[in-house]
Amino acid sequence: MRVFKFGGASVKDAEGVKNLASIVSETQGKLVVVVSAMGKMTNAIEELIRCYFTKDEKKWEKLALIKDFHNQIMDDLFDSSDEVFSDVDSLYFRIEDRMDRTPSLDYDFEYDQLIGYGELISTKIVSAFLNKSGVKSKWIDIRFYLKTDNKWRDASVDWELSDELVKSAFSFDDTTHYVTQGFIGATLSDLSTSLGREGSDYTAAILGSILKAEKVEIWKDVPGILNADPQYFSNPIKIDEMSYREAIELTFFGAKVIHPKTIKPLYNSKIPLHVRSFMDPTSSGTIIGPEQDREYLNPLPVFVMKLKQVLITLSQPDFSFMDEESLAWVFEIFFTLNIKINLIQLSLYAEHKN
Repeated sequence: MRVFKFGGASVKDAEGVKNLASIVSETQGKLVVVVSAMGKMTNAIEELIRCYFTKDEKKWEKLALIKDFHNQIMDDLFDSSDEVFSDVDSLYFRIEDRMDRTPSLDYDFEYDQLIGYGELISTKIVSAFLNKSGVKSKWIDIRFYLKTDNKWRDASVDWELSDELVKSAFSFDDTTHYVTQGFIGATLSDLSTSLGREGSDYTAAILGSILKAEKVEIWKDVPGILNADPQYFSNPIKIDEMSYREAIELTFFGAKVIHPKTIKPLYNSKIPLHVRSFMDPTSSGTIIGPEQDREYLNPLPVFVMKLKQVLITLSQPDFSFMDEESLAWVFEIFFTLNIKINLIQLSLYAEHKN
């Protein structure tokens, strides 16, 4: 059994959905397909959420654009009588029902109750097209099986409960293919949560670990993991294989190819991660796995570009050291504000005057 994860770029239009179906149809054996929201739809839904939370009536215009985008894709893929139209309409109804309510005072909570509809709609479309193409698949709402705490927008997985529920849902008793959402989960009381922006990779790793997958394959618009971002560097070089440790360091320090949380569950279960190109499915991609987990690092230098970073310098007014107690207080403040710290350095600074 394998887990495939397709990001938004791979299903940004009808041709992308057809390409996904072609890749899946040519794959033998049991398969779980994890799909993100289509194209830039998560950004569009974030705009909708902002309008809803601020009680801006432009929320209806934002929703109309979201509907038009998906309806165009469905018109290109299905006949007007196909059941997928009513399935997606039922999801729109739930969005509209939420938008008719007065929002709470907690933006992050409201965010999580709406943001996952991009994934719910995209997976309805993908699953329906796979079935229409002769690839029998079963649609799963992952929120009923991937359980988390209620830390909105960055929820932590309840591994013990999720393990039990996921295994019962993805039993492969009546199908060889499942289609489900990345990025989202739910609390014990079925309130929707999200695993952090771009968290669909993490979902694929969670499912792969729980279901003891042979491999997790992430399909991207790049040939594999490159040693530099092609948006900022010319002629980056593809890395054919790397260790879990190298991959964790890359993602932690800002490489955007895979979500930072993806590697740990795969490392724990010794499951390889294969980063592949949906634009060229025959290419070799990049393999991250136990056989690649060597003592030495990849010989290629790797360049990570991180934008919108802030450098903060903290010092004691009486020239005393920033000790463990002071650092604990600082970290607690950043944690409370949900601010991520990428790098910390301790040094002794003294100003010398002539």
